[in-house]
Amino acid sequence: MEAISSMSLPDLDESVLPVFKVERVQLQFSISSDFVAAQVANNVLILALSTGRILRIDLDSPGDIDDIDLPKRPQDIGLIRHMFLDPSASHLIITTTLGENYYLHTQSRQPKALSRLKGVRIETIAWNPSLPTASTREILIGASDGNVYEVYIEPSNEFYRREEKYLKAVYKIPDAAITGLWIDLISYRPDGRTVLISTSTRLFYFAGRIGRPGQEGSGSIFSRLFETETPTIHEVPPDSKPVPSTLTVSPNPPEGVSAHGHEGERYYAWLSAQGVLYGQLRTNAAFPSQGIFNNSKMLRRDKIPASQSVSGRKRPTLDPIAGILLTQWHLLSFVEGRIVATQRLDEKIVYDQVVLESGEKMLCLVSDQEKNTYWLFTTQEIYEIVVTDEDRDVWKVMLAAQRFDQASQYARSPAQKDAVATASGDYLIKKKQYLEAASVYGKSSRSFEQVALTFIDHGEQDALRKYLLTKISTYKKAYVMQRIMVASWLVEIFMSKLNSLDDTITTKAQLTEGSNTAETKDELGTIQREFQDFVSKYKTDLDRKTTYDIISSHGREQELLAYATAIDDSNYVLSYWIQRERWQEALDVLKKQTDPEFFYRYSSVLMTHVATEVVDILMRHPDLNPRKLIPALLNYNQDGSIPLARNQAARYLNYCINQLQSTDPAIHNTLISIYASHPSPSEAALMSYLSAQSLNAKPLYDTDFAFRLCIQHSRVQSAVHIYSSMGQYSSAVDLALKHNQIDLASSVADRPTDTDPAQRKRLWLAVAKKVISQQDKGSIKTALDFMKRCDLLRIEDLIPFFPDFVVIDDFKEEICSALESYSRSIAALDVEMDASAATAESIKKDIKQLNNRYAIVEPGERCRVCQLPLLSRQFFVFPSCQHGFHSDCLGRKVLEGSGLTVRGRIRELQASIARGGRREREARELDALVAQQCILCGDYAIKQIDEPFVSKTDDHDEWAI
Repeated sequence: MEAISSMSLPDLDESVLPVFKVERVQLQFSISSDFVAAQVANNVLILALSTGRILRIDLDSPGDIDDIDLPKRPQDIGLIRHMFLDPSASHLIITTTLGENYYLHTQSRQPKALSRLKGVRIETIAWNPSLPTASTREILIGASDGNVYEVYIEPSNEFYRREEKYLKAVYKIPDAAITGLWIDLISYRPDGRTVLISTSTRLFYFAGRIGRPGQEGSGSIFSRLFETETPTIHEVPPDSKPVPSTLTVSPNPPEGVSAHGHEGERYYAWLSAQGVLYGQLRTNAAFPSQGIFNNSKMLRRDKIPASQSVSGRKRPTLDPIAGILLTQWHLLSFVEGRIVATQRLDEKIVYDQVVLESGEKMLCLVSDQEKNTYWLFTTQEIYEIVVTDEDRDVWKVMLAAQRFDQASQYARSPAQKDAVATASGDYLIKKKQYLEAASVYGKSSRSFEQVALTFIDHGEQDALRKYLLTKISTYKKAYVMQRIMVASWLVEIFMSKLNSLDDTITTKAQLTEGSNTAETKDELGTIQREFQDFVSKYKTDLDRKTTYDIISSHGREQELLAYATAIDDSNYVLSYWIQRERWQEALDVLKKQTDPEFFYRYSSVLMTHVATEVVDILMRHPDLNPRKLIPALLNYNQDGSIPLARNQAARYLNYCINQLQSTDPAIHNTLISIYASHPSPSEAALMSYLSAQSLNAKPLYDTDFAFRLCIQHSRVQSAVHIYSSMGQYSSAVDLALKHNQIDLASSVADRPTDTDPAQRKRLWLAVAKKVISQQDKGSIKTALDFMKRCDLLRIEDLIPFFPDFVVIDDFKEEICSALESYSRSIAALDVEMDASAATAESIKKDIKQLNNRYAIVEPGERCRVCQLPLLSRQFFVFPSCQHGFHSDCLGRKVLEGSGLTVRGRIRELQASIARGGRREREARELDALVAQQCILCGDYAIKQIDEPFVSKTDDHDEWAI
């Protein structure tokens, strides 16, 4: 395998800040004492001073400082030797040089002595990996005597209650101090734990189940693990000189980020005399302990360059590494006053900076597991190792190691991703993995022509297809020409592939009878589906004419249909199914259409074969113009064998007329044509339509056209109905009689109303004449009975129609009845004449008495209009009601209440009298108009019923209640 050197890769990072930078932390207050211990967790910094004071600083608000003192003086308990802070900064354990141990909760400022741990020299603590609570839960403590203790600490305010609920020694390493402890969960097993224990020469790894006590804090849970599990041990030979030894693990990855490509996995690093052993803690693996140390790496001390003196010479001896930390991707080492950062993946040193001058010593090197911050402490100074964008170069390392998937994952900028894709594609081509290379090359900037020719030269059409599919997906919409060219090329490649597969299937079937072609057929189906997906996705990038030409040149009808369907070329799809007489598929296409032109264009052929379904579809589109569908309906109607009840053309036209309320004469005339021309002898459907139309003020069909059709097809009843609707009753009766339809003629003869009895009588005489002419001598009685159907006919009206040889005896009875009827009529007229004469005499007497009528006017009588004395000027008095009015007052009121004609005539007469015309005659006419009736008792008073009682000129206060 050829390695790719990360040094040969171009520097594609746009970052300007260095990955690592050591900055001195300046406290906002002065401290006169030296630091003796320090810890940082969850952005909380804790400093222990030589005076026994403890400073707790919240780094989010540095001004907020807790100043805490131990319960006793350093002279009594010794100096603070170590402090241990859990990752959440909730629990702090303090140990002194004289073996005193104290516990401090984050919400307290009073450290509590841990009596059960008195005398235990604590070297390291493994905190419980479960979520923090008010207690520490079960934790492991490593002591300088090689013992591992399990303890459960729960703070209490009770004076006599110990902080430790229990303390138990769970493991013992003889003749060695415990230098490091770590506990982690096994992700797939709730009760599974992994424990890492280190000494200066050995590293122990346990993985197994813990115990389950009845109640939390009631007993040890790790005893079972240490008793039942055999550890995996890595051992190094001891050094002649004491060297530092410590155990560290990588911090928690930032929220939502997988730091190592495997979410939840951590790395460990163990500092020993040989160097730094580091590897992965596989808590997600089925067997996490297998091969854990075999897959680890050793960073020896000699791989870190020696420090140089002032003169530039390297130091002759190498000091051991004093401390280590793990970041997400690097190993930080403190050696000879320098901070050295080594890339964990390829062991290359990426940072080497002198921090402490000669003679300065490091107090401790700590990391904040939650916040991913790193700190270096001396007895006087605090330094923060600032990490910026740590994984910026991970892609280069992954690429150099030919781990292309991980390199692509960590590549950020387009240039970085392109570099990874190009290198990955080249590697895959060398390995002859052309399909994989096609996908990678498609996302790279490698020359399009070069890649395409590479696949063509190797005859890899499938890889070329995959490359083009990937490439077109990367082109922006603005690259119109490139997208069209690539898409068209892909169509050609798809067609060639499909034809090749068809040929393969045919050849196998011909050469070997019964050969299995299922695999090739499956591949053919896959390619067809891939082509359909392609045209659906990139239909806007395909030129319609070019694509049709390419597919047609290969004779691929099914693919033509797929393309036409994808681009919504319904004309082609519909024509395709119609040509193959696949009516259901054609209907499915038609159902999806909204353009009316499709219905006009294809309705003729579809109505011929699937009329019912087509009409169902047409009726769901009220926006269509039914006039343009008439040719299709008439073409369908040529088949006269279809009963009118199932005639779909008539059904659709009736829908247009009854539901859409169509008033287009063409629609109505077409329906009449279908009804009239049908070979069925029944006229029920046509008469039903004509009867419905007779309700309209004006028929919506062409009456002349309808009448000609009815005559042409012998639809007598309908023709007579049309004549009747036009008011041509005589013609209607003549037509009915011409076809010997007496009953029809009789029904028409009765249609004229009572306002024209003469016409009705003429019609009935015509009917009677026809009836009499059809009767022989022995049937005169029948003809006379028919006469009784009309009350206007008399025997004398019918006598002229009888033949001369008819004997009077045949209708003697009718003649006698007629004479008796005349006698009764004459007698009734005599009575009416006598009554009229008496009425005339009474009227004459009343007229004579009118001249003698009078009325008595009292002296105080007043005008009923102006309320002034009536005798003051000319007046009128009505004898019947004794109401009197001045002539001018009465005339004014009559003018107000009269119509325009009467009002105009009164004014004409007044003007004529004023001019000196014929005074006497005009005065009489004027008096007759003015004094025709009393204005308080006659029509004038009735017309004033809607006038208000109180007019605008009246005093409204008079009406107040």
